[in-house]
Amino acid sequence: MKQNKNMGTIYRNIILSLLVSAVLIGCQDDFLDRPSQSEISTENFYQNKEELRLATAALYGGKIWAQWNNTAYLPLGDILSGNLILQYQGSDLVQLNTFTLSGSNGRLTTGWAALYIIVAHCNTTINAINEKTPSTVAATDKNGAVAEARFIRAMAYYHLAMLWGEVPIIEDNTKLIKSPLVNKNKIEDVYRFVIEDLAFAAENLPKTDQPGRVTSWSAKGMLSKVYLTRAGIGQTGGSRNQEYLNLAKTYAKDVIANSGLSLLPSYADLFKTKFNDNQESLFALQWSATTEWMHGSHLLTYSPSNDINPQKGGAWGSPGVSYDLYLAYTEQDSIRRKASFMLPGDHYPELNAAGGGYTAASVGMKKHIIGNEADNNSPAMSYLGSIEHNALLRLADVYLVYAEAVLGNDFSTSDPDALLYFNKVRTRAGVDPLTSINEDIILNERRVEFACEGQYWYDLVRLSYYNPQKAVQLLSDQQRVLFDYDKDSKTATPNDPIGTISPATSATFTLQLPTTEVVVNPKLNEPSVPYYK
Repeated sequence: MKQNKNMGTIYRNIILSLLVSAVLIGCQDDFLDRPSQSEISTENFYQNKEELRLATAALYGGKIWAQWNNTAYLPLGDILSGNLILQYQGSDLVQLNTFTLSGSNGRLTTGWAALYIIVAHCNTTINAINEKTPSTVAATDKNGAVAEARFIRAMAYYHLAMLWGEVPIIEDNTKLIKSPLVNKNKIEDVYRFVIEDLAFAAENLPKTDQPGRVTSWSAKGMLSKVYLTRAGIGQTGGSRNQEYLNLAKTYAKDVIANSGLSLLPSYADLFKTKFNDNQESLFALQWSATTEWMHGSHLLTYSPSNDINPQKGGAWGSPGVSYDLYLAYTEQDSIRRKASFMLPGDHYPELNAAGGGYTAASVGMKKHIIGNEADNNSPAMSYLGSIEHNALLRLADVYLVYAEAVLGNDFSTSDPDALLYFNKVRTRAGVDPLTSINEDIILNERRVEFACEGQYWYDLVRLSYYNPQKAVQLLSDQQRVLFDYDKDSKTATPNDPIGTISPATSATFTLQLPTTEVVVNPKLNEPSVPYYK
């Protein structure tokens, strides 16, 4: 069969790279030092708690997450949503900004592949633990290790569902060897699968663990977010399913009231490496210094200047900031704005600190730009190996999920509990508290809190589930253009669009399937099928 022979897709990559011991690749020094692979055999591994911890440590970063982090994380989260604009790294990024992308778009294709690579590593880890862990290992240790892998698998499927909607659910990579052609599954089933993984994780993960490891609070925080999202599926008229809203509220309040966690006092410190895995971080990718391509985090390639980069290299071009994102910040909201993106004249003493700091000369992204090797006390760090542990889930997210779940289907709310946690996010940033909140206020608060953290597109997709007309209008009203900023007059002037922006429709919120996947797996063009019988 020619299709199988030339199957250069995610399925082939999954099978060939993961069947033996690939789950052991990429363990981070932050967790455990691992033996060389010549000392490891799948027949004698998973024999004790330490080896289980070693196996799951590999799932937090390194090669497993590099493709997603480096090619899709910000493009699909912030460029597609209209927060950032990057016109210098190929037409694929311009297509994201102008809604002209097709199934051949490189960022779309690699994003899909990257998430399924993460899924495959998690599947291999889960199945190996279940099959090879002897009875001498405590059930709590075995289940805890499986729970880590299921949490991370849930994160991958959550992103797949929000980007593509109906996608194949794969639990056993080996089945793809005999049957590589698979159907999409219904979106309700994909979310159910995510929820079941997270529920298992919440039940079996510890309440506390080594910094950087996920805990039961991580799982419950993510459950609150997934239930908030799930509440919009299949709904019409701008209202959400109250049962799921209640579950979102319950899980979020459990984390808020019982975890003992709190916001990091300084917003800007969230994005400095000496605060990696701080008390606000519920799930962060773990990165080590490296010079190898696609083994570490490449986010420093978005730096505006070689002068502030490790080894004085790799500053390939800072993403531009859209005029629309600039307008989302009030003048009072300067702490979050400055920590998220630079304006000409902004001074950052922590960047090239030994050289007196860095003063921005142009508009550009600041988050993830952490300075050079001396600034981070990491002599081995290169621009291909940033050591920032970028968080994909923060406690502030759970606070805002809770406020939105309390608001529910009401036009506005002055609920004191919702306001308490909503305003904790604002006052940490030096912004005045509010006495009433509504859907628009919460959405904008999420945008400015998580700008350049790959979140805003998913917030818009969540809205599109139950109020597509409003979501389309938000995209249509955006000023998705770059702007010039005069530091003396403190005025911003929008520029012309970098391309013709196609009108947004409700279909805009579901990405096209990658062409390469459909070619080798025509079943993806067929109607989705149930996963649960």
